Amino acid sequence: MALNYYIIEKEVLKMSNFIYALNATIPVFFVILLGGLFKQWNLINEEFTKVANKLVFQVCLPVLLFQDIASSNIREDFDIRFSLYCMIVTTLCFFGIWGFAELVFKDKSVIGAFVQGSFRSSVAILGLAFVKNVYSDVGMTPLMLVSCVPLYNIYSVIVLTFRSSEKIEGANPIKTAAKNIIKNPIIIAIFLGIPFALLDVEFPQIVTKTMGSISCLASPLALLAIGAGFEGKAAIKKLKPTLIGSSMKLIIQPLVFLPIAVWMGFRNQELMAILIMLGSPTTSTSFIMAKQMKNDSILSASIVVVTTLVSAVSLTLWIYVLKGLSLL
Repeated sequence: MALNYYIIEKEVLKMSNFIYALNATIPVFFVILLGGLFKQWNLINEEFTKVANKLVFQVCLPVLLFQDIASSNIREDFDIRFSLYCMIVTTLCFFGIWGFAELVFKDKSVIGAFVQGSFRSSVAILGLAFVKNVYSDVGMTPLMLVSCVPLYNIYSVIVLTFRSSEKIEGANPIKTAAKNIIKNPIIIAIFLGIPFALLDVEFPQIVTKTMGSISCLASPLALLAIGAGFEGKAAIKKLKPTLIGSSMKLIIQPLVFLPIAVWMGFRNQELMAILIMLGSPTTSTSFIMAKQMKNDSILSASIVVVTTLVSAVSLTLWIYVLKGLSLL
């Protein structure tokens, strides 16, 4: 009888995780789908997508990241081992995928979008919510955000600059990348947020509500822009890099680096935060940045769409395996 109860409990837990993963990812896909439908129905046009991309990149997402980081309790939760793990793994993923892409793809114009889509996770938008659903608090997730999100953006700027389809003749790509990093509003917002988190600054309610109203526009606007700009026929031609990049994002990275995290002793909220960092879908920001920096936005959108759909199953499987091993 006890064995039957244990089996039933495991099945209920597995279904609960799957339903939560569906609730977290399928609405994201539906908003992308609505963006495409709105464009077909002439409710939005090409000009809207350009303005939306610019607004998300320069205002909404920077405010979202600033607010997430500034309101986190980094000082109390700081763990040098955990922070270094996140930073080193993010770096290894980035340079490993870039090296792989340079060897495999003859068409070098896809490399910037491929690398960014394959290593960059939706930790800022999905991360906090996902961990909080499984546990009563977000645990080490804010520290994970501070450790890897700046690197996501810095590394993305570097590869998108070096592999941009619109290079200025005679310009030094290293200097151009450095300028793009310094001017990147997302990177600026992240580094501005860190001192506020360390000093535990509390904003007046009127400021918090204003930032909340602006930041909540980031995800839906970005997703509508992806849907409106998605070109199905062109995306089919990018099917091979899309599937390779999506597999790297959702399967290969967790398969390689989760065992190392377990060996290092990370458990529960720490391990869940690491799973989100490694195996959550590609952030919609990758499309925005690829578009803004003259890279392959079609491939970027394709990877976002595929990883968003498949992650409902892949994340559930990873959680099921880790829970089965009593690691979460």
